[in-house]
Amino acid sequence: MDFSSVDFALILLVLTLVTGILWCADRFYARERRAPGAPSPWWVEWGGAFFPVVLIVFALRSFGVEPYKIPSGSMIPTLLEGDFIAVNKFTYGIRLPVINTKIIDINAPKRGEVMVFRYPRDLSQSYIKRVVGLPGDEIEYSEKRLTINGRKVEMAEAGSYFHADRLYSSPRYTEKLGEIEHDILIEQQAPPFVRDVMNYPFRENCSYNERGFSCKVPAGHYLVMGDNRDNSADSRVWGFVPDENIVGRAFFIWFNFNDLGRVGRFQ
Repeated sequence: MDFSSVDFALILLVLTLVTGILWCADRFYARERRAPGAPSPWWVEWGGAFFPVVLIVFALRSFGVEPYKIPSGSMIPTLLEGDFIAVNKFTYGIRLPVINTKIIDINAPKRGEVMVFRYPRDLSQSYIKRVVGLPGDEIEYSEKRLTINGRKVEMAEAGSYFHADRLYSSPRYTEKLGEIEHDILIEQQAPPFVRDVMNYPFRENCSYNERGFSCKVPAGHYLVMGDNRDNSADSRVWGFVPDENIVGRAFFIWFNFNDLGRVGRFQ
């Protein structure tokens, strides 16, 4: 699993419904039938007290901003293992909680944005990657160079990145996708894919060789890649991200137990 989050949407929905029913039952029925001065049953008091809190949390998490934690290094150097990030769930449209069905379309993902989505092969898992290919794009990744619609993506050397946990350094480059400039890591001697390519929907849109791959992104889908290019299982391996799988745009690091200096970084 590339990106972990405990999905509390269903639990919060149930808690909201239960506490809401208790609050309504007391407010519009039981309260009028109790003797004057008689205390409310404990379960009514608890339900009434928790309902507003649970409702606010449920609404914010479902339609506003949701927290996630990064458990792996596939997005190094942009995001590190242990980063707690905020994800804007409003940016790409309003979706019904739990079933994730879009009801109001607002914006489409832009090339270069960091996006959270439900993993196409297991919807219970959430992944985070950078948007590289938009619907209809021709994408080629060959000899560690990215080409979009026939134009090579701008890339410049940016020193190296030291992996403190493994005591080695990776070449670091600055890349520009659309209007977004960001750093990536590339190991020139590493193979172009971290694992065997899977049989995924629209696999016929892509061709692979020992140098890399090329794909035409189908309508309603996105091609995503990790910034740690040679240590990321992404669209190169398991395919495209359907629009209905999108959760939101990651934009802010709000905590990291190991490095408080990272708080407030990332856009």
